[in-house]
Amino acid sequence: MPRFDCLRVCLRPAATLLCGLLLAWGAQAAPSVSTAPAQTLRIVGGLAGLNQYTRNEEPFWNKELSRLSAGRFNAEIVPFDRAGVPGGDMLRLIQLGVVPFGTTLISALSVQYPEYGAADLAGLNPDMVSLKKSVAAFRPYLEKMLRTRHGVEALALYVYPAQVVFCQKPLTSLSDLAGRRIRVSSATQSDFVSALGGVPVLTGFAQLMASMASGNTECAITGTMSGNTLGLHQVTNYVHTLPITWGLAIFGANRAAWDALPPDLKALLRQELPKLEAAIWAESERETAEGLACNKGASSCSSGRKGQMIEVSSTAQDERRRQEIFTAKVLTQWLHRCQAACVEVWNQTIGPARSIVAAPVK
Repeated sequence: MPRFDCLRVCLRPAATLLCGLLLAWGAQAAPSVSTAPAQTLRIVGGLAGLNQYTRNEEPFWNKELSRLSAGRFNAEIVPFDRAGVPGGDMLRLIQLGVVPFGTTLISALSVQYPEYGAADLAGLNPDMVSLKKSVAAFRPYLEKMLRTRHGVEALALYVYPAQVVFCQKPLTSLSDLAGRRIRVSSATQSDFVSALGGVPVLTGFAQLMASMASGNTECAITGTMSGNTLGLHQVTNYVHTLPITWGLAIFGANRAAWDALPPDLKALLRQELPKLEAAIWAESERETAEGLACNKGASSCSSGRKGQMIEVSSTAQDERRRQEIFTAKVLTQWLHRCQAACVEVWNQTIGPARSIVAAPVK
């Protein structure tokens, strides 16, 4: 990307820090002419410190791309939460070309574009099988809208481990959450918590532990393993196994940047990124179980820190509440935010796949 283009766009306050990073990045990464690869890609990846990034994204871009291309292409990657830009701005920065290749959380996009969050609405997917059905049904629409509305080519769709409820006080079922202040990360999680009688508190991932320590929240919805990584097993005592949401992320490219790539590099990425995506999905499923095992201190915990939490399994009553809350509150509220067009989108994509029909918005 020409430097003056970056500087021009960087006049926008939200992009200033990232552009400075990208300019410094380019200066640091300038190898000698004799050893320079054919092309070096600048990648903004997922959340720092989590296994999606450390075990999958970072090794693929920093090592595997060069190996697979016999040294013709390589890449450098930084996690988006250390790039100096709020998650909600990432799609816009990819669209502008400030970030040629970047990762954005769908929950962050859903603030401005609620329709993009359809496949991971709170309470929709109680297991990985359900999530895969929802994503498969919705993905063609999502990819089309990113391409036509934003000029962004969706190259992969990643998933984080199940987002479950951690609590300090005794918990036996979802009904016990009534009256509790609960950390949420999206509007749809907020709808679910409100329907249970809880008090949703919108809190960023980086601020989660501070919010718990201050008493601003007494429960938190987050990933089973990411909660363990943060240390939630040390400040909470109960973890409910029902996935409220999962956490989807799009890896996409500015369309002009994508079209400008050499054909052989595009072909290589089209071949290898689905493998990276599949590895991340498989790890997400493993980490959901691994996170629960570590939080309660089970012997099967191998990669996390062992806690002594009490695991609260989802009951038949919890499953009924999940279904009732989803249809009566979560789906209805999402459609009101999304407006009438989303009724048609839902009923043409996820609705048939999950046998859930959306009624017209009144």
